[in-house]
Amino acid sequence: MKMMYGMLMALTPAALWSIYAFGPQALVRILAGVGAALVAEALYQKLTGQKITIKDGSAAITGMLLGMAVSISTPWYAVAISTAFGIIFGKQLLGGVGKNLFNPAMFGRLFYLFVFPDSILPWRRPFDLVTSATPLEILRETGETAGVPILDMFLGRIPGTIGEISALMLLIGFSFLVIRKFVRWRIPAAAFSTVLVLAIIAGQNPLFHFFAGSLMLGACFMATDPMTSPRYPKGQIFFGIGIGLIIMSMRWWGWQTPGVYEFTEGTTFAVLTMNLFTPYLNKKFKPAPKK
Repeated sequence: MKMMYGMLMALTPAALWSIYAFGPQALVRILAGVGAALVAEALYQKLTGQKITIKDGSAAITGMLLGMAVSISTPWYAVAISTAFGIIFGKQLLGGVGKNLFNPAMFGRLFYLFVFPDSILPWRRPFDLVTSATPLEILRETGETAGVPILDMFLGRIPGTIGEISALMLLIGFSFLVIRKFVRWRIPAAAFSTVLVLAIIAGQNPLFHFFAGSLMLGACFMATDPMTSPRYPKGQIFFGIGIGLIIMSMRWWGWQTPGVYEFTEGTTFAVLTMNLFTPYLNKKFKPAPKK
């Protein structure tokens, strides 16, 4: 429980920045996610005769993450429905905390991307809310990472999902998790190392890829979920490498839904795909018993 509440604290700087940058509507979407997560989990457990466990903080984390992983253009009800889906189908139906294979927030986000694909548009810039292309859309159109101010991406002055725009705020929160030893740091370290190598090979600015899209939010806060990521160090490294490879592949060659939405980011698909390999990685890299 201490770790769960630590995660909520770590997400707070990015959440507060999003409210400052986008206004009260950002808070509405975050609260819609948290509220839907708590209600869905409590209602499911009540109807199935289980002990209600919403005080452990896990449902609130799912709701907060999903509420921060949408556009300011996304209706609050789309956030609520997607969060409830993630809680029920990605967590509770699989046995609850510790028994779910997939990260519930990412499971809910996958549902959101396919059921409400047009609700993420238009992307809007922070502060003035003017419609604008995201850095990854610019990359897809031009094939270049130049021209997008890296400092703006780092500080949080670019269009993107509510919680991903400020790499600085996400790093502050992640640093708290590392200091408190609440997070499996090898996973994001391996993911960022993979992105670094691939970006250099492609002749692109690694900082662009670090700060663009959902890599920072996904690798530091979603991929590190202790319930759905590998337990052992070597498994965590392979897990992170896989995430980096899939994200960069999606950024370069992702697919498009004609007239609706182009998937320029692969964080959701990367984390959920690597979740499938978690049982294998745990078995493969389980330390041999000491004689």
